[in-house]
Order: sequence, then C-alpha cells, then structure tokens
Amino acid sequence: MNGKLYLCATPIGNLEDITFRVLRTLKEVDIIGAEDTRNSIKLLNYFQIDTPMTSYHEYNKIDKAEYLVGLMMQGKNVALITDAGTPGISDPGEELVKQCIEAGIEVTSLPGPAACVTALTMSGLPTRRFCFEAFLPQDKKDRKAILEELKEESRTIIIYEAPHRLLKTLAELKDVLGNRKISICKELTKRYENMSQGYIEEFIGLYTDEQPRGEYVLVIEGKNISQKQKEKWQEWNNITIEEHIKIYTEKGVSEKEAVKLVAKDRGVPKREIYNYMVERKD
Repeated sequence: MNGKLYLCATPIGNLEDITFRVLRTLKEVDIIGAEDTRNSIKLLNYFQIDTPMTSYHEYNKIDKAEYLVGLMMQGKNVALITDAGTPGISDPGEELVKQCIEAGIEVTSLPGPAACVTALTMSGLPTRRFCFEAFLPQDKKDRKAILEELKEESRTIIIYEAPHRLLKTLAELKDVLGNRKISICKELTKRYENMSQGYIEEFIGLYTDEQPRGEYVLVIEGKNISQKQKEKWQEWNNITIEEHIKIYTEKGVSEKEAVKLVAKDRGVPKREIYNYMVERKD
C-alpha cells in the first residue's frame, strides 16, 4: 500500500493558530518535509514533536519530491510544511503534489493559516472575487507584463512584498494602476499586527519618511466597472469558454486572437483563458 501526503498548514505568526489535526498528523507521519528545517525545528520543539525532518525547498524541489514520492511508494506517510502558512500557496509544495498525483499517491490538505486570505478578510475591500499574485516577478519584463494585466483586473488584488522592496512596488502600482484604494497588512497574527487602509499615494508618502518593517500583504481594489459592463460579463459567463472562442473562430479569427477577445469580453487576464485552454488540451 502506498503512503499518503499530508499538506499541513502551520502558523504565520501566532503559534496558537495551529490545529489539533495538524499536531496529531505531524506526530504520526514517518517524515516531515520542511522548507527550512532550522526554522521548523523551533515549531516542532515547542509542541514536543520528534518526527524526523528533511529539507524541501525551491532549489531541491524536483529531486527531493522524487525522493519523497519514493518513500510514499514504499508505504511511508509524509507531511509537508512551509515556513509559515499553507504548503503550495506561493510555495514549492505544488511540485510534490504534482508528482504524487502522477504517481497515484493520495494527497490531502489540512486547512489552516494563509496570509493572503487573512489579509483579504480584514482589508475592508470586496472579498467575493479576488486574484492572488503572491510576489511580483523580479525580472523587469515579466514584472511589467503582470502589472499591465492587473491594470484591467476588476477583482480585488492580493500581493506579497518584502519591506526593502515595498516603496518601489507601491510606486510601480501607482504608475500603472493609478491611485487606487489599498489596504496594507503587516505582521499578521503577531504582536504588532497592523492593517491600514488608504490610497497608494498616501502610503508612498508614509514609507518615504518611515522605514518599512515586517512582512507585508497588499490588498488593492480592482478596476471600477460600469453596471452595463457587469451585465455584459454575466451574459458571456452563461456560455462555456469553448463556446465563446468558437463564436470568434467561426468568423475566421485565429484561436490566439480569439483568446484575447474572450478575455476582454469576460474581463479577465488573457493568460487565464490561455491556461484554461492548455489544460483542456492536456
């Protein structure tokens, strides 16, 4: 019998946020894959857990995933934890999940803290529709492309940022998206947790005079859309994406151009439509 992979959410700051189920699982599995064993050992020691650990991070995720899958094929149970939050969210855990599914190994996720959802719920901005970008790319070309897509995004936008890059990112957001309403959360669940809401320009002024400290989650309002446009999007959403694309291809439009037009009609980034079509073909 194969073993099983348990994705275990760990606290993003306050240790009391860990669940009883996660604690029990971490004690019962045969091995724990941890993003940084030096960091995770503090958590395990605090809760008196002595299960063996192995490092699993961005730079060894492919080879180590193969190793862990091999253990599970031998019947071992594996838990995966990240430094903070839910494995697989802006985290190399997605590679291990992918390999497990390909190998026919059962995967389960033990819910718990996630900084993006925590920030969204306390932001005061619309929560029904949102998009999560995690950290923006460091490559200038990729970064510019993502920001241009976000310019047309009508959903609430969530971005992670480190303190030393915060001011630069705020300036870029204002240049591309305009002076939108934003909620900035830092040190979530910790002693000095703080959420402030205002406009991007206000925070640029604030952090020009005050050095940013802590880890930040930016929750930004989406682009305002008219009621007429909302009704149009609802009309398009009543048909499938394939049917929508077919409307254009039957008029002689190439599939690539049809993807762009469908994305515009539905008010979503074109890469969402493109990725959906690629997944369907696969």
